[in-house]
Amino acid sequence: MDKLSQLEMVLRDFDGPTIAVSGGVDSTTLAEFARQQDPQTRMVHAISPAVPVAATRRVQALAAERDWRISFVDAGEFTDERYLSNPVNRCFYCKSNLYRTLGQLTEGVICSGANTDDLTDYRPGLVAAEENGVRHPYIEAGLAKSDVRTLAAELGLTELSALPASPCLSSRIETGIRVEPGTLRLIEDVETWLQEQIAPQTVRCRIRRGGIEIELDPGTLGQLDAAEQETLVNRLRSVDASLAGQSIHLSAYRRGSAFIGEKAPRS
Repeated sequence: MDKLSQLEMVLRDFDGPTIAVSGGVDSTTLAEFARQQDPQTRMVHAISPAVPVAATRRVQALAAERDWRISFVDAGEFTDERYLSNPVNRCFYCKSNLYRTLGQLTEGVICSGANTDDLTDYRPGLVAAEENGVRHPYIEAGLAKSDVRTLAAELGLTELSALPASPCLSSRIETGIRVEPGTLRLIEDVETWLQEQIAPQTVRCRIRRGGIEIELDPGTLGQLDAAEQETLVNRLRSVDASLAGQSIHLSAYRRGSAFIGEKAPRS
């Protein structure tokens, strides 16, 4: 049996699941695939300071275009001091709040967009999913990230299929530095500005104790000589007044580099 047939079978067994849709390629593709199997599938998107505005707008547009049954909620993580204090397993508390909120909206199966690639990375959110009975259709059907991108293209979600991975904005803040809505707005503004100016394949605005680190994919960074990098940083300071006195430097993108400390599922 091929992977898509297996995915169809998994979703049929759930009998009208609720899909947690972040706005990224994985969960959004799953939502549309599930809707095509069962129009009664329900989607829920959490609006949060940690979710890029572009992701929320993407979900809103697709929901209207594809006639999704969707709800928009506040998952409540910004009232949870355990999340705000930004421990190394911050994602556990974020997802715990999300899944508890979704559990209040449905008695059916809640599904995430996690794929098999996620099993090779540090994902405390998967622990929260297990504790809340959340299922992962892609994982159960054996789909990796590349399979999801192929599926998105087959569903006519061409732009989405090429969308770069972009974890929540809080993932840019170094472990132990408090998560604040104003900091998240700054991160989003900086990354949006850089996308408009130099269109990098990958960009992360990291908030560190020593200042701000702008991580760019090696291809983009390699095209900027020392003088061009200095000019870009000087221009970047105009994005927000708070950047004026900040130490800002550019470096090559490193996945998960804001994590500091022992990567245990729970503190």
